[in-house]
Amino acid sequence: MTAVPPPVPSIGLLYLSNGVRTFAWYAHVRNLAYHSWSPVALASWRIALVEHPVQVPAKRFGCPVLNLVQLKMPQQVIALTVFVPCAVFAMHEPVRPDFLWGGLRLEGAVFFPFRPQILACLGL
Repeated sequence: MTAVPPPVPSIGLLYLSNGVRTFAWYAHVRNLAYHSWSPVALASWRIALVEHPVQVPAKRFGCPVLNLVQLKMPQQVIALTVFVPCAVFAMHEPVRPDFLWGGLRLEGAVFFPFRPQILACLGL
């Protein structure tokens, strides 16, 4: 049995954290659009209280093996891989070419901090 690489639990928890956060921040836009802002803000904060205890361990698991930039860049990509499907399928936003171009630029943002490890794996 092979050991799970240390960043894997961190990445999984970041996906969970971003899913909860996206729901907390954006679900009310469609479902509670006609309510005043204060009950909506309180509901979002209650949901976000679940997100924070997931995000902190995600970063703690990742820090021993990743530097801060290597931890932050994938988090941004994870946030968008959670948000874009939510925007398209739940909020019925149209898919635009800008999503693709923005995603490709983020892939580059993730590639460069990991470039030494990637090149080492490729034997370059």
